[in-house]
Amino acid sequence: MNYPIYFDYNATTPCAPEVIEAMLPFFGVHFGNAASKSHPFGWIAENAVEEAREKIANLIGAKPKEIIFTSGATESINLAIKGTFESYVEEKQHYITCQTEHKAVLDTFSELEKIGAEVTYLPVDSNGTISLKDLENSIRSYTKMICLMWANNETGVIHPISEIAALAESRNIIFFTDGVQAAGKIPVSVSGIHLMALSAHKLYGPKGVGALYVRHNHSLPKPLAQIHGGGHEKGLRSGTLNVPGIVGFGKAAELRLMEMKEEGKRLEILRNRLESDILGIQGTILNGSQDNRLPHVSNISFSGVEGEELLKKINQKIAVSSGSACTSISPKPSHVLQAMALNPDLGRASIRFSLGRNTSLENVEFAAAWTSEVIESLRTN
Repeated sequence: MNYPIYFDYNATTPCAPEVIEAMLPFFGVHFGNAASKSHPFGWIAENAVEEAREKIANLIGAKPKEIIFTSGATESINLAIKGTFESYVEEKQHYITCQTEHKAVLDTFSELEKIGAEVTYLPVDSNGTISLKDLENSIRSYTKMICLMWANNETGVIHPISEIAALAESRNIIFFTDGVQAAGKIPVSVSGIHLMALSAHKLYGPKGVGALYVRHNHSLPKPLAQIHGGGHEKGLRSGTLNVPGIVGFGKAAELRLMEMKEEGKRLEILRNRLESDILGIQGTILNGSQDNRLPHVSNISFSGVEGEELLKKINQKIAVSSGSACTSISPKPSHVLQAMALNPDLGRASIRFSLGRNTSLENVEFAAAWTSEVIESLRTN
């Protein structure tokens, strides 16, 4: 297949060659079950899992024992939120999140509301930023969790995590952050955080494996298991571990720790070049904060064109999306852009460009030229 040039790294990333190489032996030669404690096949698999656990912990400044492996970020989010709800099941419960969270968070809270939880969905301003004052004023005597993502998957906007963590700590409230788009892209630290969701395939690892950071040695309760059957992962997540995937996740985390700083600078330069060229097209608007955001993401609206046609045409030569991969086929404007009070027509005619490891200057120049050509043709037809 003649693929278009890839500009959708926030949806998923290709496995790094080093990641594939690290995984391959664990599909065949070292095929043991990490829970098999009585022979070398199991010992080798278990050692590989523990090495990966340490590498992932190093990426976020955690201890290896605080990393719980899951099938991906959606499962991690469900475990964190539903598991916390169940740990407080006899009490009145209130949660604080934001209108611009990923659907995995919003849909999970929607389910909890059906069974009695109270949820506050913080608004954002036109830049996609929350008010810390609004957050503080939303806290109730029975607030159990503040759940706010580190960086937005559609706009790249970064929340003030240190300030949120300090507020949660001062009020003795669990702080859970969806760190999927931040970890491996920018420096992150679990200092002051109780729970953090991670995903391998957003940082050049394989799909189908994620993790939940669970803070140890703290008085607030840990989430209760949502999957039972064997007591794997310290009793928090039963099931045979995906050893090849976990090995790949560990290798990816190791690579990102080494490459992240320099790669972030390179991608920011390329992103700014792409953005400058595209915003030179009349009737374009940058969505989200220009300053406090991830270095590789740009979300741009195009006036005077129909959103579905825009996406269909532009994807002929460059692979982009209109928002989260989970909702990329929807003709409706993104819930993130709606929360930012963007005009619905502009919301539908918005494109997220996300750059990555394989993006070159030539790719950026081509993408800008192709976008300009598409916009001109749509506006004149």
